[in-house]
Amino acid sequence: MVVTWVGYLGGVAKTVVANPIAAGFAGAAVATFFTFLPSFLFILAVGPVVESSRNDLKFTAPLTGVTAAVVGVIMNLAVFFAWHTFFPKATGATPFVAPFEWFAVMVAIGAFVALWKYKVDVMKVIGVCAVLGLGYTLAMGAM
Repeated sequence: MVVTWVGYLGGVAKTVVANPIAAGFAGAAVATFFTFLPSFLFILAVGPVVESSRNDLKFTAPLTGVTAAVVGVIMNLAVFFAWHTFFPKATGATPFVAPFEWFAVMVAIGAFVALWKYKVDVMKVIGVCAVLGLGYTLAMGAM
């Protein structure tokens, strides 16, 4: 999404066509296409080789390590975003400085329970959380 947005802005800034909206769409399309094309070509080219090596330990062991590394990166990002969401004024020097955002913690706990225990669709949970966050932000801005 970020690459698409940057491509859109680049298309508008470079005025690749006279109409700025068309220029933005052209830039977004080119940026998105050439960002994802290499990964799809890699999957198409190497996918069958990976599948044929499913029971070969010298191939599956490194793939298991890569999977563990990816899970670690995702967990690191989750902790990073949670820290900055729950403590919005935090820095490296003052990691847990007030204010503590109780509302964000309650929304996160509610989302976790909805996903884990009640198996609610992810898109519905994201939508409800977005509406709750927008409502909270508007309510706090009005006060």
